[in-house]
Amino acid sequence: MYRVELTKTAFRDLNKLPKHVQNLIIEKLDILAQNPQLLKNNIKPLKGKYKGLKRLRVGKYRVIFEERENELIILIIRIAHRGEIY
Repeated sequence: MYRVELTKTAFRDLNKLPKHVQNLIIEKLDILAQNPQLLKNNIKPLKGKYKGLKRLRVGKYRVIFEERENELIILIIRIAHRGEIY
């Protein structure tokens, strides 16, 4: 099981979202922490300025994160609408 941590920016991003979207994202992050394989169809590695990071698709929103397997940590970098995040 992974531990999910949010950067200050990601925490602010999450708090700006509507409450129902916040709840949905938190639910997906819980699943991601317990078993990332369950969301494998919604996770993709990123290119360009986010190279080395991954993204989780949650409806029209994206969660950009770094998976630190040796520490069992998923560090959330950004959370935003797909049109605003890239």
